[in-house]
Amino acid sequence: METNEKRKIAWSVLDLATVLEGKTAADSFANSLALAKHAESLDYTRFWLAEHHNMIGVASSATSILIGHIAGGTQTIRVGSGGIMLPNHAPLVVAEQFGTLASLYPGRIDLGLGRAPGTDQLTARALRGENFHAQHNFPADIQKLQRFFSAENSTASVRAIPGEGLDIPIWILGSSTDSALLAAAMGLPYAFASHFAPTYFMQAIELYRKNFQPSQWLQQPYVISCVNVVAADTDAEAERLTTSIKQFFMGVVTGKRSRLLPPVDSMEGIWDMQEEAAVMQMLAYSFVGGPQKLQAKIESFLQQTGVNEIMATAHIYDQTARLHSYTLFAQLMQQINA
Repeated sequence: METNEKRKIAWSVLDLATVLEGKTAADSFANSLALAKHAESLDYTRFWLAEHHNMIGVASSATSILIGHIAGGTQTIRVGSGGIMLPNHAPLVVAEQFGTLASLYPGRIDLGLGRAPGTDQLTARALRGENFHAQHNFPADIQKLQRFFSAENSTASVRAIPGEGLDIPIWILGSSTDSALLAAAMGLPYAFASHFAPTYFMQAIELYRKNFQPSQWLQQPYVISCVNVVAADTDAEAERLTTSIKQFFMGVVTGKRSRLLPPVDSMEGIWDMQEEAAVMQMLAYSFVGGPQKLQAKIESFLQQTGVNEIMATAHIYDQTARLHSYTLFAQLMQQINA
């Protein structure tokens, strides 16, 4: 494996349009656009939004609409889905939506695809209606999307207009070895959700690289790792800001979800030992600290994993602190790539 000094590592953003305590979804959308503009000015490669449903603290449920909003307010940064949960949608609908986005913002749209519902089973049933009981075949649905995007589909009875003949990169998203093997077999780039599902990360990317089959879309394996990054001027301030993330994931663990809460000086008395252990396991790939501490940790991570790109997500309550965190991270990545 090459060392990180020999490779240029891209850096990107994953956003959930997190809803802050005391604020609205409209506020979240304004904050997301401000972050995207800021990221663009700092040479971030892409800005992805994740599909989630029935979560009071996440406003990115209508993902393709929000992608259009972000792309329309920026100029050069790639904007896409991290990801669209394909079982919730007919491939033709996804092809038309992303064909529309790619027609409006040519050369800037990514389509990341996941096989999970992005929600609980009750909500998945409400999303899919009678299709909830239908057999879903993730690989076959991806192939349908590829066919809709191909110029050769122009003679088919069902066509994606717009979408047909457009170059819209498809990414496989995952948190398991199954997704890694699928991405490898299809010769597609792979993005791993290590920011909340770290358990199979190293095994999955090893399997992906070992089994990768070159395709018309990609000749060499390409791995994005999504991680939590909270950067501040001091280690202590970064740790304090991270308590918002810890409270957010505690809601996931306990099922008592809330909007993103302000940081606290200490988590003592907020969680018990079991909750702390569960949250910290989910947050295993989190980089928290001042610039010096972060640089050492991220350089070590890059050497251990060999990833091509780091996608940073940051549930930081204060927008100014969030923008500053992304500034510090971009500066760090520029130094690593120098």
